[in-house]
Amino acid sequence: MRHTNPCHLAPSRWSNRGRESAEVAYLVDDDRAVRDALTGLLHASGVEVVGFESATGYLEYRRTDAGACLILDLQLPDISGLELQRRLTDEWGPPIIFISGRGDIRSTVQAMKAGAIEFLTKPINPEALIATVTAAFERDRLNRERRADIGALQKRFSLLSPREREVFPLVVKGLLNKQSAAVLGITEVTLQIHRSRIMQKMLADSFAHLVRMAETLRIAEVINVDWKSTRGS
Repeated sequence: MRHTNPCHLAPSRWSNRGRESAEVAYLVDDDRAVRDALTGLLHASGVEVVGFESATGYLEYRRTDAGACLILDLQLPDISGLELQRRLTDEWGPPIIFISGRGDIRSTVQAMKAGAIEFLTKPINPEALIATVTAAFERDRLNRERRADIGALQKRFSLLSPREREVFPLVVKGLLNKQSAAVLGITEVTLQIHRSRIMQKMLADSFAHLVRMAETLRIAEVINVDWKSTRGS
C-alpha cells in the first residue's frame, strides 16, 4: 500500500557494514516496502543506498560528491518522476533508472528520450536491477570525467586575453592567418603571435587538439564569419 502522507520522511541510509562506499544509489519511492526490499537487495551487493519517499525529500537532501545513480519511481505523491527528471535536466545530476508498478509505453519513451538509463517494471528483477545500477555508475563515472575535463578547459580558456578569445574561434574555424587578421584588423604577424599563445595557454599539442578543445567548449559557434569578405584578403 502506498503512503498518502505527502510529507517526506527522513532519508533511510544503508551502508555496507560500516564501509564507506565510493558510490551511492539514491532511491525515491513512496512505498516503504519497495524501498526496503530494493535497499536490502542493493545493500547485499555492496551498494550504499539513501532512500526517500518523495521527490521533495531528494531535492532537499544535501548530496555528497560521491558517484551516484538515481532510482526513481514514476508515480510519486508530490512531484512525478518525469517532472523530477525534467527539473534535473540542466544539472550534472546522477543517471536515472525509472521503476514503475505498471507498464506505460508513453512514459517509458519520454523517460528514455530524456536520457534515462533504463525503465524497470515492478516487481523488479534483482539481476536486472544490479546490472542497471552497475551501468548507471559507469555512466556517472564517464560524466564526471567529462565534467572535470570541461572544467579544466574552461580554466585554461579563462587565461586567454580578450584579443586571444577573438582569435580562437577564427583559427579553429579554418580561416587562414591572413583572413583572420583581416577580420580583426590586425597584421598577420600579430595574428600568428596570438595563435601561438593560444596553443600554449590551452596546452594544445597540435592544431587538431586545439580544434577538439574548441568543439568541447563550443568556441567555434561563438562567431559567424563572412567567408566571402575575407577570401581575398
